[in-house]
Amino acid sequence: MKDVLVSGTALSLGAFGSSAHAASSFAGGGPVRTEKALATHYHIPATADTVHWGYFSKSLKPTVELESGDFATIETLTHHCGDDVERMIKGDPGAESVFRWDANGKAVDRRGAGPMDHPLGAGGGQGVHICTGPIAIRGAEPGDVLEVRILDVWPRESGNPQFKGRTFGSNAAANWGFHYGDLIEEPVKREVITIYEVDARGERNWARAAYNYRWTPQTDPSGIVHPIIDYPGVPVDPKSIQPRHDILKDIRIPVRPHFGTMGLAPVEADMVNSIPPSYTGGNIDNWRMGKGATMYYPVSVPGGLFSVGDPHASQGDSELCGTAIECSLTGVFQFILHKKATLENSPLAELAYPLLETREQWVLHGFSYPNYLRDLGADAQNEIFAKSSVDLALRDAFHKMRHFLMRTQNLSEDEAVSLLSIAVDFGITQVVDGNWGVHAIVPKHIFPARA
Repeated sequence: MKDVLVSGTALSLGAFGSSAHAASSFAGGGPVRTEKALATHYHIPATADTVHWGYFSKSLKPTVELESGDFATIETLTHHCGDDVERMIKGDPGAESVFRWDANGKAVDRRGAGPMDHPLGAGGGQGVHICTGPIAIRGAEPGDVLEVRILDVWPRESGNPQFKGRTFGSNAAANWGFHYGDLIEEPVKREVITIYEVDARGERNWARAAYNYRWTPQTDPSGIVHPIIDYPGVPVDPKSIQPRHDILKDIRIPVRPHFGTMGLAPVEADMVNSIPPSYTGGNIDNWRMGKGATMYYPVSVPGGLFSVGDPHASQGDSELCGTAIECSLTGVFQFILHKKATLENSPLAELAYPLLETREQWVLHGFSYPNYLRDLGADAQNEIFAKSSVDLALRDAFHKMRHFLMRTQNLSEDEAVSLLSIAVDFGITQVVDGNWGVHAIVPKHIFPARA
């Protein structure tokens, strides 16, 4: 494991109690039995030593190894902190550690899965998310399923005393957004950053716009000019922009904190761009992945290698302009390993896709290519950005929900297809992550209670 400050405390398996989490229909909910009497609760800070930026990798050394049933409080940082250094980095030792960049180099040099000598900077920005981890689960092997419970989520308070009690996030209407090239006001090619304020103490459940500005060419500390948003973590020079403060007046945006990127390392490639999601999760960008939700992932590599990042204060389905309110968060998670040998004749048998469970719903995620690394050949990580479509993602969501209904509810195909049309809601998760997403939601209450 990395030589980093990761603290662990033993606690009763019932320390959080079943009230902290919507009971899992597949694993019984509440405390999980393990071979040891006590679980361990780890705290994993976000520092330059505990994060990897812009990629998943089966070769990364774990930050920590947990046992099934253990808990972890995990800090996450948004890769958009550089959009307002004063509010989102200054005075925060963890953020300052990760974003440190001067003429002599960067604290986290690789940002993306691209070459280290890329002209934009190491990694080329071929992947952008700051991911905390990875976390290994002892005994996890390909064919197993990892259950990840999100027990709590809260915003990271600004470290700048000037903004005490407040948190800030950035929304970038960027060049990769679905809207780009289809604007009607001049200049029709523009990128706009909107900074939002969130109450860090939880007394206000809505966000408000603080100000916005148009992106102007930024020269990073290494001397490279970025005419557009093309490399993560570039610090914006406040003297180079014209902030507009009188925007979105009296509009309240509901805060629903969640993690846009959360998942396991895939086996198909050693260095994988963090932007396109896939069968092991990753950048799914579903706002329902917040407090009280559970994610199930098929394990692809030994240990699973779970990472989490891309924290959001709020997002709508589609994430149309390219980003959410990108806002640093901290979460409490519990990890439960389901071994392949125990899955036979269970609802989790044959699970080959990321599955989301909330108290009221099951949510499945379809992608244009369910496993693009396998399906698109040697150049898959570039090809995926040119081949995505909502049609393909909808068909994949249909296939997965049909499988889910037939497998977990013992329905025939004809029964499942009818139910798909009359009781399942399909929505566009995102159209900006290379591998576009459509989710399918089925309410639990329509099914008989399990014995």
